[in-house]
Amino acid sequence: MPLDTSIKRTLVLGSGAVRIGQAGEFDYSGSQALKALKEEGIHTILINPNIATIQTDPRLADEVYLLPLTKDYIVKVIEKERPDSVLLAFGGQTALNVGIALRDDGTFEKYGIRVLGTPVDSIQKTEDRELFKETMSRAGVNTLRSVPIRNLSDAKAVVRDTIGYPVMVRPAYTLGGKGSGVAYDDEGLERIVAKGISQSLIGQVLIEEYVGGWKEIEYEVVRDAEDNCICICNMENFDPMGIHTGDSIVVCPSQTLTDEEYHMLRTVSINAVREAGIVGECNIQYALETTSNEYRVIEINPRLSRSSALASKATGYPLAYIAAKISVGYSLIELINGVTEETTACFEPALDYITVKMPRWDLQKFPSVPDDLGSQMKSVGEVMAIGTCFEEALQKAVRMLDVGKKGIVTSFGRGMPFEKLLAHCALPTPQRLFYIVSALRAGASVDEVARASKVDPFFLHKIRSIVELYSQMKQLPSGGVSLPQSKFKALLYLAKQKGFSDMQIAEALDRGEPEIRSLRTKWGIVPRVRQIDTLAAEWPASTNYLYMTYGASSDDIGPAGDKGAIVLGSGVYRIGSSVEFDWCAVNMIWGLKDQGVEEVITINCNPETVSTDYDISDRLYFEELTAERVLDIYEREMPRGIVLGVGGQTSNNLSPALAKRGVKILGTAPQDIDRAEDRSKFSKLMDTLGIKQPQWIAATDVDEAISFAREVSLPVLVRPSYVLSGAAMKVADTEEELRTYISEATSVSREYPVVVSKFFDNAKEVEVDGVSNGKGTIIGFVLEHVDPAGVHSGDATVVTPATHLSTDFKARLREHSRRIATELRIRGTFNIQYLVVGNDIYVIECNSRSSRSMPFVSKVYGINIMEEAAKVALGSDNLVDDPPVSRDHIMKGVKFPKFSFVRLAGARPVTGVEMMSTGEVASIGEDFHDAFEKAMYSANPHMNKPSPHVVILCNNPSQRDLLQALARDLDAAEARLSTLPSSREIFDEAGVPVNVIDDKAAFDAAVIARDIDCVIDIPWFADPSAAHDPHFGIMAAGFDAFIITNSGMAKAFAKTLKVRHGKPITITPLKNYTNIV
Repeated sequence: MPLDTSIKRTLVLGSGAVRIGQAGEFDYSGSQALKALKEEGIHTILINPNIATIQTDPRLADEVYLLPLTKDYIVKVIEKERPDSVLLAFGGQTALNVGIALRDDGTFEKYGIRVLGTPVDSIQKTEDRELFKETMSRAGVNTLRSVPIRNLSDAKAVVRDTIGYPVMVRPAYTLGGKGSGVAYDDEGLERIVAKGISQSLIGQVLIEEYVGGWKEIEYEVVRDAEDNCICICNMENFDPMGIHTGDSIVVCPSQTLTDEEYHMLRTVSINAVREAGIVGECNIQYALETTSNEYRVIEINPRLSRSSALASKATGYPLAYIAAKISVGYSLIELINGVTEETTACFEPALDYITVKMPRWDLQKFPSVPDDLGSQMKSVGEVMAIGTCFEEALQKAVRMLDVGKKGIVTSFGRGMPFEKLLAHCALPTPQRLFYIVSALRAGASVDEVARASKVDPFFLHKIRSIVELYSQMKQLPSGGVSLPQSKFKALLYLAKQKGFSDMQIAEALDRGEPEIRSLRTKWGIVPRVRQIDTLAAEWPASTNYLYMTYGASSDDIGPAGDKGAIVLGSGVYRIGSSVEFDWCAVNMIWGLKDQGVEEVITINCNPETVSTDYDISDRLYFEELTAERVLDIYEREMPRGIVLGVGGQTSNNLSPALAKRGVKILGTAPQDIDRAEDRSKFSKLMDTLGIKQPQWIAATDVDEAISFAREVSLPVLVRPSYVLSGAAMKVADTEEELRTYISEATSVSREYPVVVSKFFDNAKEVEVDGVSNGKGTIIGFVLEHVDPAGVHSGDATVVTPATHLSTDFKARLREHSRRIATELRIRGTFNIQYLVVGNDIYVIECNSRSSRSMPFVSKVYGINIMEEAAKVALGSDNLVDDPPVSRDHIMKGVKFPKFSFVRLAGARPVTGVEMMSTGEVASIGEDFHDAFEKAMYSANPHMNKPSPHVVILCNNPSQRDLLQALARDLDAAEARLSTLPSSREIFDEAGVPVNVIDDKAAFDAAVIARDIDCVIDIPWFADPSAAHDPHFGIMAAGFDAFIITNSGMAKAFAKTLKVRHGKPITITPLKNYTNIV
């Protein structure tokens, strides 16, 4: 079937802020969908408030709206743009849920909008647990024994009379296992069911049999409207059932299924997809019991998902692009595989390699959150490694996580009693892989570890082979010097084939890493370049989607030479480095292409990113961002240079090692990066320039730091060097805290001094994002924090143009920035953070790289920072003029953080100097309050209601005036107000009616009933003993309430609700703002 020419204007719903369970994979899928529709001449209208995404760039969608993904805003856009169709499958669960709501309330029918791709009825067959069970039954597909329920008493009856403990509780219409869990008794059932019902779109949960310990298998399936159906790949979870697939190590293709099992599940997948009526792409998850060949279909995701992104990158098959084409009428047979540009999209991919996906967790930032893994996802990012054997890919994946491990063999768990190691193998935690390695090193058999962990022995034997090889190298006398050269060479080659890095080998042999590299290159032991072609080399590929391996004897392609330039991506997503740095990398790639670079080469290892799409760069290396691997690629490609500064801190940290090897850096020189990154050197530079900074000292020991703190008086700020997202950065209010924080900082950054500086209470923080040519010219954008200083910039709500700074003051900030950038000889992007105390400006730090706010300022002002940085990186000194000051009075942009506390049970939602948010949204408005309201609703859609329920918990006498002002503003906005008994008198005095929540039980009941929308919980640092129980904030955050923990945000929130109360919502496409001059 050819293109449906009746489709003229399509509405595309994005996924909103990055959060645990819904991350950058939806920027990949949405961007590919927009590209596919653009090729067909279809006018696209995108709604997505995630300003850091590629899909919100003007070169993709025809109209971009940075608005909340809520019904009222979407209806306004529909009324203005009059689309004839909508895509729901490319914006995760967010788009799916709101799309179904708009269908059900008649909006789509009223405006003549049809849903493209999978029909809503089919979506409901997979999302509604009862309908899903009925649909699968008709297809003859086995599902888990289960009963849908809507209240606790029914849940208890189902367990008692039908299934028995343990049971899985799984809410309908949620993402990332949100609200799910395993209940082993009545107490657990009560807790999980209450949360699950509150977090389900339709108030329904499924009580189902628990199959923990079975194998978890996934199939990615594509079906078109003509009933052509293909399986793109299948994937096998290393971890057994019971752990969310987002938290599991995943291998593609499956390694342990028999041919019979593989084809059985493939047939089941096709039958299930046909019965459900999927049109496009979907993911099917199975539980498989291999001794009996019993299986259960766990769920079908009727949309692009995290697994879809992984499958697309693992196979090279452009899933999102093909699914979008199917949605507008094409059949699989009519579409061409974009990788081969010869075969049709109806060919199932064949792989002659293996991929390993590994999650990354940042639970160390949340010490009160248990590290056990279960059905609710906790990881914040993932990597994908490609190799010719499992061992190679596994070791590469561990290094890609950037958690300080050289491979799977570490000192982790050494010295732990044998029985305790085995016990840990049975516990699903982020460290389980390393406990398994330690148990095998301690002498455990594969069978013992398999019984404890339920991990398939196939994988354990592979891991044991790595352990044995490491031990063999470790036991060589004199590091193998006495071995005959032929034997040592063979050993070295085997180690490289099994994924050992030069650093690992050097550590095992007690020799230097440079020596190992020199030996292997002299002996010709170098990695070879392999091409991913989707068809196991059975058909020539036209794209250069590449990986490096020691399991090949020749290269698939030749070097690019000096017509090429390398761009380093940002690697794994983590708190502090997410989709905004991928935006920087992709825009740098495009900028270099626009400047005439013939071969732009990207190195990255994150399957969720747009930068790892096969058609973004001329050559894509899906590889480690380690000095060894970057050097391997650089020495082979011999390009004109490498761009470091767009991949965030990960790529910037490689600067010293690459510089030592003579690598040509495009942009800021490594020695100048060091002068900015090294806290001590930078502080001395500010002294030389005469630019104020908080008093500081480069601490060499704890006693020196304490002496300094006594001199300047506490509190003080402890800052390590070369870190991202404020890792180990802390405010010390006591000498005891200072001792602890100094120890943490040195463990994070041992090679560099720790700077201890005076911390200012109640200061304002501002930032300047910009580009410099290193010769006195900059573009500088001033951003103002709504939160007070002390809240990490990634967790702060930010406004630009600044609202409380005069034109002259902003000019002073830009001049400071110009002098700093010039002195540091920055050629490219930079971010400088300042404190404003009265009329004084104090510099905090300068990042000589891209920052997370650069997509935000680029889109607010309509000047693409990365395009300018690309010019400078290639040697140009010409920059566009500074943004016109006249814009300061025309529009405001507000960037808002998104936290994932709802996924992290027990996390205390108090912001500080270490970053905790997982994503961001932004909106632009006619004034601050207009933009703030839209950004707030984008991050907290449940707040978008006429009378939100706000609970104020503060009882600080010194904040009486603030609390009363907040109450008056909120009362004027007709918000419902509540407080604790200890605070009632403050609000009575202000004459504001307030409800009293008597105790924890009443508060918890209101939270569980989703009757509390916002909690204002400002800690009383002057007297922590007088502060209320942190239980309230933790409980509310666990149910996704909007938590405010400082006075700056509280005032902006209350004033915005008052100012915007009763006013109509505003919608304006992004281009209408950025075209204003």
